[in-house]
Amino acid sequence: MKDTIQENSHLSVLVVDPNPGMRGNLQNMLGQLGISKIEFAVSAGTAIRALGRRHVDIILCEYDLGLDTGQDGQQLLEDLRHHQLIGPAAIFIMLTSEGVESRVVSAAELTPTDYVLKPFTMDDLGSRLTRALDRRAAMLPAWQLLEQSKLRDAIRFCSEEEQHPRFAADFARLRAELHVRLDELAEAQGVYASIVADKPLGWAVLGLARVLFALGRAEDARTTLERLLGANPRLMVAYDLLARCHEALGDMAQAQKVLEDAVLRSPHVVRRLRKLGEVAYEAGDLGAAEKSFRQVVAKARYSEFRDPEDHVKLVKTLVARGDTLQAGSVIRDLEKSLRASATVDACKAVSTALLHEAAGNTVAAVTELQAAVTNVRAGSGISGSLRMDLARSCLAHQMDDEASEVMLGAMAGSAGINAVTQQQALNVFVRAGREDLARGIGAQLKAQAQILLGVADEKRKMGDVRGAVLTLQEALQIAPGNVQVMVALAGGTLRQILELGWDHQLAEQCATLLAKIGALDDAHPRLLALQEEFLVAKRKYGIAV
Repeated sequence: MKDTIQENSHLSVLVVDPNPGMRGNLQNMLGQLGISKIEFAVSAGTAIRALGRRHVDIILCEYDLGLDTGQDGQQLLEDLRHHQLIGPAAIFIMLTSEGVESRVVSAAELTPTDYVLKPFTMDDLGSRLTRALDRRAAMLPAWQLLEQSKLRDAIRFCSEEEQHPRFAADFARLRAELHVRLDELAEAQGVYASIVADKPLGWAVLGLARVLFALGRAEDARTTLERLLGANPRLMVAYDLLARCHEALGDMAQAQKVLEDAVLRSPHVVRRLRKLGEVAYEAGDLGAAEKSFRQVVAKARYSEFRDPEDHVKLVKTLVARGDTLQAGSVIRDLEKSLRASATVDACKAVSTALLHEAAGNTVAAVTELQAAVTNVRAGSGISGSLRMDLARSCLAHQMDDEASEVMLGAMAGSAGINAVTQQQALNVFVRAGREDLARGIGAQLKAQAQILLGVADEKRKMGDVRGAVLTLQEALQIAPGNVQVMVALAGGTLRQILELGWDHQLAEQCATLLAKIGALDDAHPRLLALQEEFLVAKRKYGIAV
């Protein structure tokens, strides 16, 4: 026991529990286990702020955080995972005395490291922590390689460690996920298939279905998932992928039914409720869409990461149902309950424009759309889908310049995760019957790409190799199918690697670029030279060829 206490002395723990008595009990138990670096949080919000300030090794979180806090432990875990406030090495243990099946299922599907049913003893907690720490120690080298973008090295490490039986399944799972990240779907499929052949573990069957879906085999993925859910109806994430399969196969009604079944079993996952609302809206079931979006707005109210677009979706649904009175109330709630920002103001303007359009007030609708475009220009972080909705509304009111500006911005590098593809943007204009604007956008994109090629060349001549690569990456985002840009970026990337040192992430990007160039033009005069240069770079840094 003394050795265990000494081993634990370096560990830091965040206890999330609104009950002062339970916080005291946990402090005593942790103290007896040799852990003294303990911080406390009484709600999801205070936990998120604490984790934003410092790293902790272990999070012990009560599931029921109290009615006044607005969020439960499951929703906190959802936010932490989605916003990457905790990494794979963080140990998250859910503490619950809750016997309601739906809540236990919700917690389990979001993959806490473990969950402990109250009441429990110090020995119970200690054994769970020991098991979690042993697993973390075994997996840590792979996670560290992953953080350094050394995906190939991480795959090799996982392959070697799979020979040790205790955590072999964990390493096989990570290896398959890394192959997926590298777009090596055949390799990932092989890993999952070999596991399933030995023992049909739920996560492995699910992984296989994901690969099949990514390969465009939605029907095969659907069949695999239906068998999986027949054997394990509590594997909630399988419902989400099954719904996507039905969407891909064009059956929105069936996709809605699958999500409704999942929500009945596990009603506390906000992202699933949001997806159900979107699918129901597309299927024409406005009543179900309204119900889902109302639940999303209510459940997310106390989250540190509220999304104002949820209000827009609810307003859009209410307007489609003809309930403008309730739509106006939702807009007022958006204005009152969220802090003003370019994103919130853009969402408010889009929502208000919908309301004015429903009332036939064209002038007021145009004014709000102009306000929305102004906020997007000011740096609003609205999603690509909402940007496309805004562009469609602008086109409907003959606001051609504004629609073009919104779509060009959505494709630009500054849009970041909210960027949309060139084809998605052009489709907005084509479906609105404005092929002329689509051609104009295409010409502007080509012109912008050419300008950026010139800028990158100037940076290269001045010795700014990294700056040249960043500029070329921006050019590729604007013109993703432009072979000239791909060739320039591959060459610039190899120059940076040769001059400034090996970079795994850049090397992987370069390999992908060379494969795409070969697929588009295998006789390109620069392709062979670039491939040889890549091999030279690998040999220079001792990378296996």
